[in-house]
Amino acid sequence: MVLLHGPETIAAVIVEPVAASTGVLVPPQGYLQRLREITLRHGILLIFDEVVTAFGRLGRSTAAEYFGVLPDIITLAKGLTNAAVPMGAVAVTRSIHDAILAGATAGIEFAHGYTYSGHPLATAAARATLALYKSEGLFQRAAALADEWEAAAHALRGGKHILDIRNLGMIAAIELAPRPGAPGARALEAFRHCFDNGLLVRVTGDVIALSPPLIIESDHIRQIFSKLSSAIEQLD
Repeated sequence: MVLLHGPETIAAVIVEPVAASTGVLVPPQGYLQRLREITLRHGILLIFDEVVTAFGRLGRSTAAEYFGVLPDIITLAKGLTNAAVPMGAVAVTRSIHDAILAGATAGIEFAHGYTYSGHPLATAAARATLALYKSEGLFQRAAALADEWEAAAHALRGGKHILDIRNLGMIAAIELAPRPGAPGARALEAFRHCFDNGLLVRVTGDVIALSPPLIIESDHIRQIFSKLSSAIEQLD
């Protein structure tokens, strides 16, 4: 794209380090590092959408930290407040911060604002959540459980209707073979079986996506995949 259109026409590249809503697509080894090299070479900003991957989901503060790749901008939400109250945030490098301030007129450094900007309830939830992450060591807890989570997910490999299993950190996806002429129907039926049996999963197309609370315990992991396996076995 750079060679075709010229780097001067590309302001930024935005990417989810792990594409969650499209079915937990884990980047190939070296992909994000290579993307960083290309954007740096051509003066293009690199933006990580870490609404899903930040705050312990990969056992680190961010996916940027997990992969060892520093983007120019990171968008954040969800885990920032434990999703108790809606809140979003944007983290930027010092160079972007300084460029904004240097180009600002007198008064407000970065003129922006919405009805709920700086909402005190959301801010309180964020402060409390970040404090709990630290005091209870939840990022480290997620990292310690990642191997067990991976093993439990991949124990389903070769099962009925299962095409693929993907995981990274405390995320996993079970991709099912679609029914002829009815894409998504098989996974949706699996969702209903799980729900009726006390397990809440997420379905996107024919992919069953899992991202448990960071306070999960080993027994919970066994229950999740036992119930999920049973639900899939009931499908035609």
